[in-house]
Amino acid sequence: MKRGRLRVLLGAAPGVGKTYAMLEEGARLGAEGKDVVIAVVETHGRSATAALLHGLEILPRAEIDHRGVQLSEMDLAAVLTRNPGVALVDELAHTNAPGSVNDKRWQDVEALLAAGINVISTVNVQHIESLSDVVEQITGAPQRETIPDEVLRNADQIEVVDLAPQALRDRLSEGNVYPAARIDAALSNYFRLGNLTALRELALLWLADEVDSALKAYRSEHGIDNKWEARERVVVALTGGPEGETLIRRGARIAARSAGGELLVVHVSGQDGLSDAHPGALSAQRSLAEKLGGTYHQVVGEDVPRALVDFAKASNATQLVIGVSRRSRVAAALTGPGIGATVIRESGVIDVHIVNHEAAGGRFALPRIGGALTVKRRILGMLVALIGGPLLTLLLASFRSDESIASDVLGFQLLVVIVALVGGIWPALFAALLSGLTLDFFFIDPLYTVTIASPPHALALVLYIINAVLVSYVVDQAARRSRSAVRALAESELLATIAGSVLRGQDALQALLTRTQEAFRLSSVRLLEGDSVLYAVGEGRADEHVSSMAVGERCTLQLIGPDLQSSERRLLAVIAAQIDAAMEHNALTKTAEEIRPLAEADRMRSALLAAVGHDLRRPLAAATAAVSGLRSTDISWSEKDRSELLATAGESLDSLAALVTNLLDASRLQAGALAVMSAPLDVVDAVLPALDELGIGPADVELGIEDGLPEVMADAGLLQRVLVNLLNNALRFSPEGTPPRLSASAFAGSIEIRIADRGPGVAMERKDDIFVPFQRLGDTDNTTGLGLGLALSKGFVEGMAGSLHAEDTPGGGLTMVISLPAASGTISDLEGDA
Repeated sequence: MKRGRLRVLLGAAPGVGKTYAMLEEGARLGAEGKDVVIAVVETHGRSATAALLHGLEILPRAEIDHRGVQLSEMDLAAVLTRNPGVALVDELAHTNAPGSVNDKRWQDVEALLAAGINVISTVNVQHIESLSDVVEQITGAPQRETIPDEVLRNADQIEVVDLAPQALRDRLSEGNVYPAARIDAALSNYFRLGNLTALRELALLWLADEVDSALKAYRSEHGIDNKWEARERVVVALTGGPEGETLIRRGARIAARSAGGELLVVHVSGQDGLSDAHPGALSAQRSLAEKLGGTYHQVVGEDVPRALVDFAKASNATQLVIGVSRRSRVAAALTGPGIGATVIRESGVIDVHIVNHEAAGGRFALPRIGGALTVKRRILGMLVALIGGPLLTLLLASFRSDESIASDVLGFQLLVVIVALVGGIWPALFAALLSGLTLDFFFIDPLYTVTIASPPHALALVLYIINAVLVSYVVDQAARRSRSAVRALAESELLATIAGSVLRGQDALQALLTRTQEAFRLSSVRLLEGDSVLYAVGEGRADEHVSSMAVGERCTLQLIGPDLQSSERRLLAVIAAQIDAAMEHNALTKTAEEIRPLAEADRMRSALLAAVGHDLRRPLAAATAAVSGLRSTDISWSEKDRSELLATAGESLDSLAALVTNLLDASRLQAGALAVMSAPLDVVDAVLPALDELGIGPADVELGIEDGLPEVMADAGLLQRVLVNLLNNALRFSPEGTPPRLSASAFAGSIEIRIADRGPGVAMERKDDIFVPFQRLGDTDNTTGLGLGLALSKGFVEGMAGSLHAEDTPGGGLTMVISLPAASGTISDLEGDA
């Protein structure tokens, strides 16, 4: 019997529309004449989903009694007996009720597939076994129902039902996913915007990996070797040398430039002409590759370039990263072009990146001025003279004639010029003398003696040597000026970098010392203040030369390494001045940081004085007027008038007491002297007193506190004052007939209390400003309040190790979210399937 085909609709979260899409597909197949039945579907009370059931055959469910409770499950036997062409099976990861034929619904689906029935099913990414721990880290909710990855991988078709995170939150807030009682808890917990974004990325990446596996299988089955750039794959070749870390990081950056980029690090064991790979270095580089999300591979092959290119092609690589050769020019000349050139030639359509590194001489260092040309150049010039002279003599001697003396002289003159260009003046002088003697011995009569028969020939030989000396001098001077120019350029680059470090205000001292160490080839550089080390770069040996230079009035720059020349000490003096400027910059920054709290305290003090001078005057004046009137003997007050005056005095004094309390609390917060006594507290025990203080009841505020909510760690008095402030604001701005909503729920070890109104809300750029003391932002006039309510509330909540922030209410308005640590470790998780 032919096995049925499994098609799975994968979603990032409940509510994205998997069940809806499954039913739509069932209706389409039914319209095409296919035999489609609904084996099991969960609408979760969603009317739009339930409407799609019409027109489709629904098989009855099996009723299972479990401890006196009736549970309904998919009737596997009924579906097998019906034997439809296509069965719609919702929630593939579902756990069947005890007593069912199989423990899991995916096992029921396996039975349907084995019977030749095609199945369309749904699953959320949080139920995939390999991703359940990642999802728990993201959402804080553990997953009890999972499905093995192998089951999904064996599916014939997997599709992602995608929905933008904000669109899903909008759908949730409109009541299209959960009942109204669960909306606030869902939005604040599992359905946070960041959670949904991460889950969406997880689902897409998982599917991309499965598509990639299918692509590899297809290429293998059809013997396709050409590169298919379905995604960016970067192969980094390691030799085990010190440049490995640089290459891995460069490869990781290249892979990260494209979504889903993959990093593969490979080491080819074989004879590559370089030093043997260090096992410790390879182990460290392997750890780095895995830390950056890459994979490590070991390949054995005698032909290293071929093995490397074969691995890259087999991996369908798009980029290949190798390092610059660490061999010298002489070694390269003797052993051939090297691995890099061969890899480029053999790589075909794979892009090859050859990366410079410190081991290839890439570290910045100032050139030494110790002579026009290096010793290496002079030795090379001597070798050219010693080898080129005899070879040229043999060549010219084979064509010697009476008329060839002019060409012989020009030939040796050319040899002297070449030696001068290569080795400078001393090798050129040696070549001139040697070639003069050779001309006299082999080409000037009498032959094979050092005697010169003709005086003009002697003059010609002297002029020839003078000419060689002059050419050598010109070449030497040109080389000297060239090296001086390179030196000046390097000094300019060094000073520009140092100045930039100071201007950027970064950790300039560390950067300056590192640059100094590299530029002057020092083992270590230290900045000392007395005997204490402020900054240090590198480690010097006890037997190395130590020198120092004063930096400012108190510090010393200690240099460990080779002694510096006078020109280098001049440059070092400039660097010392920059170090002094950087230290002064750090000192000023530190002073500014120390002064900032004083400035804040001064601003708070000024605001408090302004409040005392303005906001306290009104209730104080009203109370004074009322009491003075009552004490007056010139006026006879009726009982009603006396009651009104007493009420006015009482209200004014209460207002005055509240204002003074807020001012004192603001001062305590500013001074860090707020007394907080946190203890386990039932949220209800803080909410009810707050409602009583405001004099409001169930008709004025909608409550939505979860049953069985763990206790919160909080100070009862402070939390009550916070709730009073936030509820008072919410009541003030809620439209008539639309009371604010207060809800509380548990999430990831915290208790969240949300107070949402449907008022005008606050612009995104002003949300932080509402928590600044003495800011009203148009939320009240200047005749009431000091603008301290939200500032105090935030300070109280943070004093209880919590947080207070503002969010937009879905559909309009402002939601204030209080997050406090839970006293209990048992936090219920939010469950739901589409």
